[in-house]
Amino acid sequence: MASRLTPQPRPRTRSAAVPLSVLREIRLFATDVDGVLTDAGMYYAESGDEWKKFNTRDGMGLKLLQRAGIITAIVTQERTKLVARRAEKLAIPELHQGVMDKLTVIREMAARHGLSLKQVAYIGDDINDLEALKEVGFSATPADGMPKIAAAVDYVCQKKGGEGAVREIVEMILDAQRSKVESGKWKVEGLRSGKRS
Repeated sequence: MASRLTPQPRPRTRSAAVPLSVLREIRLFATDVDGVLTDAGMYYAESGDEWKKFNTRDGMGLKLLQRAGIITAIVTQERTKLVARRAEKLAIPELHQGVMDKLTVIREMAARHGLSLKQVAYIGDDINDLEALKEVGFSATPADGMPKIAAAVDYVCQKKGGEGAVREIVEMILDAQRSKVESGKWKVEGLRSGKRS
């Protein structure tokens, strides 16, 4: 007889087959920060400074989306200078910090760009992302997203937050939109900056 404390496998419902038609429609990609672009850890120095670790591959993925003509956005409940600096470095045009109602912000953002929610992809990991995840065209969570979130999204990543989950979703979207990408809208060799993202 299994103990009540035995870890149960994470639900991976709805992750097996994501229709390419859904991914081909994506024109706006929004992401949470803590637990998605980072590993959900918050590091504090003796001075009180806060540190976050971002994955450079996720950063390059966001740049690739931009080169493909997809609008990138950060929507987070936190409000930090670190996130503002990361968004500036990646030239993310839509930075929304201190957001308590993420669905409203995403809906307003989509409307401002003349898009429907079906054209929006969002990746989040916790309960404050749930309403937005249920309404967008494509929703995802990192492998270590909360179980309630994993049960509600279209796709559960193989990668954890801060370890390439965003890049995993980016690759899915770009693969689905390959014909648009190969038509010359962007080329990897067009990335001139030698700085890491």
